[in-house]
Amino acid sequence: MKDLLLYIARNLVDNPDAVSVTESVSEGQEVTLELRVAPEDMGKVIGRQGRIAKEIRTVVRSRAQRDGLKVSVDIMD
Repeated sequence: MKDLLLYIARNLVDNPDAVSVTESVSEGQEVTLELRVAPEDMGKVIGRQGRIAKEIRTVVRSRAQRDGLKVSVDIMD
């Protein structure tokens, strides 16, 4: 999941070297992915009215569901 999120985010932003993803697993076996990008690229990842962020979450969740996992994506600033 981490690699998929990195791939998507790096192709959206102007500064792909600043993209990082931190992965953590909670007690309920839910994986949380924290996405960090450069401040000037934040708008490109979120999109108008959060549409791009919503679609990123949808793609990652659907991929995780195929593997039987629960994943949440947090975009950190």
